[in-house]
Amino acid sequence: MAAYTDDLLAVDRVIDVQPVADRDDVTLLRVAWEGNSQAETSQQVVHDLRAVEPPGGTQALVGGLSADTVDLLGSIGDHLPWMALVVVLVMLVLLFLAFGSVVLPIKAVLMNALSITASFGVVTWIFSEGHLEGLLGYTSSGFLDATQPILMLAILFGLSMDYEVFLLSRVREQWDATEDTVPDPGRRNDLAVATGLQRTGRIITSAALLLAIVIGAFGTSDIVFMKMIGIGMLVALLIDATVVRALLVPATMKLLGRWNWWAPGPLARWWERHGFREEASTAARDLDGVGSPR
Repeated sequence: MAAYTDDLLAVDRVIDVQPVADRDDVTLLRVAWEGNSQAETSQQVVHDLRAVEPPGGTQALVGGLSADTVDLLGSIGDHLPWMALVVVLVMLVLLFLAFGSVVLPIKAVLMNALSITASFGVVTWIFSEGHLEGLLGYTSSGFLDATQPILMLAILFGLSMDYEVFLLSRVREQWDATEDTVPDPGRRNDLAVATGLQRTGRIITSAALLLAIVIGAFGTSDIVFMKMIGIGMLVALLIDATVVRALLVPATMKLLGRWNWWAPGPLARWWERHGFREEASTAARDLDGVGSPR
């Protein structure tokens, strides 16, 4: 035990090792170093301690808050890529079934990722780096708990995809409605995007404002975890409903033109037979006021 204790003391940043209990050939050692359990330096110390081999064929287990954090991050690192893969694949398939394009689903996922990562940046700037402490009435811990961004990711991805479906459904409906009346694909795409944005803009804005009020109320909580969830989701919703849906999505669809609706031949033929379609009963009315070709 003395030799093992010396090996632990030799680990970088360890300042003290003390035995605190001994029972039935099991000894509990307390290892001390500077730093909190969420710091990268503390997590590296845990890895270094676990790399020290105890003598005599005995087994050493490293626990505590820092070790729990290391194990949690390891589990998240193992499972998060699979979660992301499943979610993205499901979204791509469902959006293809709805719109008959392989370009629009990919664009939708990228746009959602943009608003979510922007929210993560704001949350890190505020709650990890300690900005706006006085304004928001909290004290920064200097780090973010690993589970909090995961919860935000799951909720925000679903909310952002709702807005995308609202907009693209209307655009696709108008694209189908003008198939016979607007022969030029570029003009037809521009008309569909303009109509979709015009008809869904107020819906998306109203839904975003409603959710912003409800979710933003969490930002007034005295519990930092609840405050972070409220502020983070509020920022994401506002960015998604303004910068992303009102500016970036229409702009990219304008630039892509007819490529918005591209799919490989076999997939396009399959969608023509089995894909989801909206009824275009309001096509004539929608064309009026947005540049009717008639």
